[in-house]
Amino acid sequence: MVDPLVIERKKLFEHVATHLEGQILSGKLKPGDQLPPERDLQSRFGVGRPAIREALISLQKAGLVELTNGARAKVLMPTASHIFTGMAPAVRQMLSTEEGQRSFQGARMFFEVGLAREAARTATPADLESLCTALEANRLAIGDRDRFTSTDIAFHFELARIARNLVFVALHDQISEWLKEQRIVTLAADGQEQTAYEAHRAIYEGIAARDPDRAEQAMRSHLDQLTTMFWRQRASEPETGGHDE
Repeated sequence: MVDPLVIERKKLFEHVATHLEGQILSGKLKPGDQLPPERDLQSRFGVGRPAIREALISLQKAGLVELTNGARAKVLMPTASHIFTGMAPAVRQMLSTEEGQRSFQGARMFFEVGLAREAARTATPADLESLCTALEANRLAIGDRDRFTSTDIAFHFELARIARNLVFVALHDQISEWLKEQRIVTLAADGQEQTAYEAHRAIYEGIAARDPDRAEQAMRSHLDQLTTMFWRQRASEPETGGHDE
């Protein structure tokens, strides 16, 4: 049976959080402004300290305020990183199922194909040089799993950077983190590092040729191969009652 006091307290902190969020979004409270002291907030809303603290914590999780011990809460300018980081618990829950894993593989395909096409259209000579440098670092890392993993991520990061959109950069970072287990499992396959490098080279060549269709097809082939290898590796794992990330 649910305690009615818990429900009432939840309603109270949500009321406070919604009111403060409205002031932030309307511009009445601007980035850098400090919120009133907690005692003042308690008096204003007629609630106890626990409800105020829960409201501030919820705003912190949303990336709207910064909480520091001994100081008043400060309004922040939300960033894409804050937004995506706040999604982490729900994402982990989705990734605990096969359906969720496949959904994220599809989302990655849609996102990275778009990045490859955009890079083929808009990459500057300096961008192509940086992408080539990342590709060469990836080649030199073959045989060193940790280095190869980091250079693999770095190559794909260059595509997000070329788009010059902070949301794309933040989303790339989060997708790399969310699908970390898939990268680990896939790269454990014999010869996969060489296969991944060759795919990266094909993507680079499509972008350098200023051919969006070619870049897209190279990225699709790369991610299709990764998806196939991941599920093949998972199917070959011995039954242990679960898979630890």
